[in-house]
Amino acid sequence: QVQLVESGGGLVQAGGSLRLSCAASGRTYAMGWFRQAPGKEREFVAAIDWIGSTTKYAEGVKGRFTISRDNAKNTVYLQMNSLKPEDTAVYYCAVDNVLLPGTEAGSYDYWGQGTQVTVSS
Repeated sequence: QVQLVESGGGLVQAGGSLRLSCAASGRTYAMGWFRQAPGKEREFVAAIDWIGSTTKYAEGVKGRFTISRDNAKNTVYLQMNSLKPEDTAVYYCAVDNVLLPGTEAGSYDYWGQGTQVTVSS
């Protein structure tokens, strides 16, 4: 059982930046970030393999968001720049016990509680 704790969410103006962190209780393999806005389904944002050499991004965040990890700290990060009001959502990190990251929420095994990101216009 892996426990995940997200942090770094908050309120920011459009065009601003935030960095989310997700600390895991132990060693992990592929990790991902998803988000869920009110009234919408949870959607994929970004994922990274266990080494940190392979990353995947949703089309709507490419060029603005960067996922990275520090395995010495069992932590994955999501740097979010040029934020837009449509990025407003609860952001969740998740662990997929495979080497390469996937984009489907159903394939992930463990989830954090989420952190709220609100972007004002």
